[in-house]
Amino acid sequence: MDAVSPTLINLIIFVLAIYVGYHVVWNVTPALHTPLMAVTNAISAIVIVGAMLAAALTETNLGKFMGTLAVALAAVNVFGGFLVTRRMLEMFKKKDKKPAAAKEGH
Repeated sequence: MDAVSPTLINLIIFVLAIYVGYHVVWNVTPALHTPLMAVTNAISAIVIVGAMLAAALTETNLGKFMGTLAVALAAVNVFGGFLVTRRMLEMFKKKDKKPAAAKEGH
């Protein structure tokens, strides 16, 4: 069973995940983009919890560093995702009409 390296198997899975992810994301209709962003923010929050557990339970300095880096990058992803989602929701708000200039003369 050791004919194929586990590293090669992980690399193949990673490349396939990139390929499938690319096609899934680019085929999403614009109306579904905002709800999907909210879901990905929730998933990133779960990643933060997992990264904190991984950083806390590891014994090596490299493991602690990588766990801390994972927490920081996932936090940036969560907060950036919320900012993008808020900007997208503002695009759907109705804009106020400006008062007519003809009323200024009275």
